[in-house]
Amino acid sequence: MNPLELAGARPGPAFTVTFDDRTIEALPGQTVAAALWASGVTAWRTTRRGGRPRGVFCGIGVCFDCLVTVNGRPNQRACLVPLRPGDTIRTQEGTGHDG
Repeated sequence: MNPLELAGARPGPAFTVTFDDRTIEALPGQTVAAALWASGVTAWRTTRRGGRPRGVFCGIGVCFDCLVTVNGRPNQRACLVPLRPGDTIRTQEGTGHDG
């Protein structure tokens, strides 16, 4: 696709995903972080020490502040993972592993 075609591009139809038992809308191609931000959620992880809230820091997959659990898989970088209809996202606490 050339830049002129992209300028007129429109996203496909919205779909829903679940974030901590709450339904949110996402658009095709949107990352977990983009959809959470668009829904007003800015923090979705807590630190191992102190339980401090974290969300996007770098936004390009270099840091690990935006870790989230997607479809039961912990430690997914929210800024890199594209959403699919029906995905389940959960706030990640600490390492994301139970026990």
